[in-house]
Order: sequence, then structure tokens, then C-alpha cells
Amino acid sequence: MPETSTACRGVRGATTVEDNTPELILAATRELLGEMVSTNAIASEDIASVVFTLTPDLNAEYPAAAAREVGWTDVPLMCAQEIDKPDALPRTIRVLILWNTGTPQHAIRHCYLRGAAVLRPDLLGQSKGEGV
Repeated sequence: MPETSTACRGVRGATTVEDNTPELILAATRELLGEMVSTNAIASEDIASVVFTLTPDLNAEYPAAAAREVGWTDVPLMCAQEIDKPDALPRTIRVLILWNTGTPQHAIRHCYLRGAAVLRPDLLGQSKGEGV
């Protein structure tokens, strides 16, 4: 596919919180979305939809509420619960942004913050412009 054509690309991200409170969930989600948007130069009007998941130990707030707070009022949002895997990283928020873009897949930068960095150690130290 030529780089000038538009495709729907997935941008992944995850973060963790210290406790199951609305304030921490919203703050961590806002931080993660901000990092994903700035790292990839995503405009909200180019977002097809966003899926948020939380580990079962997080239920105090919908992370989609943070997206609404930052102005994503026209973006379709969905929240779901992760599978309750016994050895999963606790208190984790995951995000999948489906983004209409001409950016090639290899140039997408996925963002793993705080404790979630252990989920993708292969992406640590990556900067804009480097291949995945």
C-alpha cells in the first residue's frame, strides 16, 4: 500500500495505576492518551474509534470518560474488562486507538507507561522515526 493512501491503523498503549480510584484512572488515561496523540501526531477527527480495557481489579471509573474530558466528543468509545488471567499485570488500563492515517504501520509508535512498560520491553527507548 502506498504511503499516501489512508488506512485504519491500530495504535496501542497501556498504563498502570496505584489504586482503584476514579481520579487515578482518569489521570492515567489522560496521560496515556496525551502521549499516544503527541507521539503519533493524531488528530481527533482522524480517530475511527477507541477501545479501552481494564484489568478486573479496576472498576471505579470508565477510562472513556477521560477521552470525553479531553474533547473527544465525536469519537466512538468502548470500555471492556480484560480476561482475569491469574498472573496478569494488575491495575492496568489498555487502549487501542483505530486511526485513519497515511502513516505506514512500521512508523506507528505504541506507548507503554508506568508499570505497563514491562508488557512491551521491545519498545523501550524507542523514539519517533525509529522502526518497530
